[in-house]
Amino acid sequence: MEQNELKLRIEEARERLHQIKTEYGELLHPQVIHQSMVLDELINMYNHVKRIKPME
Repeated sequence: MEQNELKLRIEEARERLHQIKTEYGELLHPQVIHQSMVLDELINMYNHVKRIKPME
């Protein structure tokens, strides 16, 4: 996956995390934690790709 696609997916995951947190009202709800983990994984993937192939 390329950096630009990952950036887009990260932004979408952030928005989804905000929506879920607003819906459930607490940070410790399992759905909020799950979405946070999804976001973390995308950020880790982005950082990995960026180290391997920096943007020019």
